[in-house]
Amino acid sequence: MTTLSYGRYRAADQLALLRIMALMLKLCLTFLFADTFGLSLHSPALNLTLILEAFYLSFTFWLRKPLLSSDSGLFIALVLDTLLWISWLYFSGGATNAFISLLLLPIAIAAVLLPFWAPWSLALLSNLAYGLMLFTMPESAMSHHGMDMQSHYLGMWVNFIISSLVLTTSVALLAKRMRRQDAQLAFMREAQLRQEKLLALGTASAQMAHRLATPLGSLRLLVDELQDEGDGPVLQEMRTALAVCESTLTALRSATESIREGAQRLESVEQLLSGLSEQVNLLMPAVTLSLQSDEVLEKVQLRVDASLQPALLALIENGARASQEVTGEQKVTLWVQGHGDELVFGVRDFGSGIPPSLVQQLGHQIIEQPKGMGVALLLSHASLERLGGRLILGSHVDGGTVAQVYLPI
Repeated sequence: MTTLSYGRYRAADQLALLRIMALMLKLCLTFLFADTFGLSLHSPALNLTLILEAFYLSFTFWLRKPLLSSDSGLFIALVLDTLLWISWLYFSGGATNAFISLLLLPIAIAAVLLPFWAPWSLALLSNLAYGLMLFTMPESAMSHHGMDMQSHYLGMWVNFIISSLVLTTSVALLAKRMRRQDAQLAFMREAQLRQEKLLALGTASAQMAHRLATPLGSLRLLVDELQDEGDGPVLQEMRTALAVCESTLTALRSATESIREGAQRLESVEQLLSGLSEQVNLLMPAVTLSLQSDEVLEKVQLRVDASLQPALLALIENGARASQEVTGEQKVTLWVQGHGDELVFGVRDFGSGIPPSLVQQLGHQIIEQPKGMGVALLLSHASLERLGGRLILGSHVDGGTVAQVYLPI
């Protein structure tokens, strides 16, 4: 469960308790303290309203989680609560009721939990109801012990309007700012957890690379000794595989040193594509890579570091694997296009696509799936973020998955 949904679920429980307390307050004021506070209970319909409200609250209490966890459900509940408050006020003195300011309660809740339009709608409804109750009061209610109370009640109405405006503006703005800060904190926590995982992966990779250096050296000596006895296709494949491993290990050491020092360089799109093509031919000779680019864009330069090429190679490798599962061929299409002050590198495969449930997780966290854990995408996403870019996964109209890499020019 996300932080936002968890907070909304807690708010649903608190709101349900608050609504029950509001009903208890109405019952106490109606049947115990009506004379104390000068409430004029002039209609037997008030009892029917309270009974209906009790049934309504009982029904919505059991449905509080699904009902109050969405903006629309919460707004409908607050509108009904406002109408119930208006009914109780109308049958217990109307605008002369000393507790008419309780109509501000649903407005305050909406200002804290809902978008701008919700508290403004409730404020409009409450002010209209207050105005109708004020201007439909009988003349006898306008005087108290011979004094004209019209100006007093009119001042109370103006005070109510001002209070509702304050709630719908300042409180709503403060609540919006707090929600934005909570979202930023949640994003920072997720980013910190992701960086901790990446640090653990980087540490493990460095340790394994260091441990691989010795056995690779031993294998090179053994292959050289076997070469003296004869040269065959198997030995040739072993030499090729060893060359790839040694080249990768050297590139890993170089990349680690470059990233640690924060070294970046300017590289043209043409150089980047050429390097990618060479690496694909060397490391993934079975992959058919189709390059599509504009000659004008090939002259554009990007600020890159040693992690960019491995990140793009990981996307190509994933795409080749997905294509082979469906078509039997490891074919991938890579294109470049302009997008404002950014360049978009699109990597498209011809596989079955990514399930919608995994699109939001891949590249952001490690997942448990039979085909892998998404570590390559996680590392690629982190590398691109460090360069000021971003990775967006989606589906192609003709099938397969498209990984779009946005990099600033």
